[in-house]
Amino acid sequence: MEMRVFLTVGIIASLISAASAITGRATFYTKYVPSACYGNQGQGVMIAAASDAFWNGGAACGKFYTVRCTGDHTGVPHPCTGASVMVKIVDHCPGCSSQLDLSREAFAKIANPVAGIIDIEYNQ
Repeated sequence: MEMRVFLTVGIIASLISAASAITGRATFYTKYVPSACYGNQGQGVMIAAASDAFWNGGAACGKFYTVRCTGDHTGVPHPCTGASVMVKIVDHCPGCSSQLDLSREAFAKIANPVAGIIDIEYNQ
């Protein structure tokens, strides 16, 4: 009985998470320090820069987002790995055409870097 309850709660949580995901695009960058949020203090490599769309004057700093590749945006066949990645917002990407500019390492975990730009779903 407990296992059924656990599975039911897990399925409902997954559906809620999928329903609340935001769609967008991601690119990647390779120079992580200095950053707009943390200056010269490194924050690892599972990081991202926020576009103007949700930078909010720096309020995005330190927030974590789970990101999943949903498809190609540039013609590279099957770029997605099927994995998801959790990234920390550490920088601002003013004028970026994508919602998130992921570190190269985070991008490579969810997609082939050759794609350059991918469609994504993300949530906090």
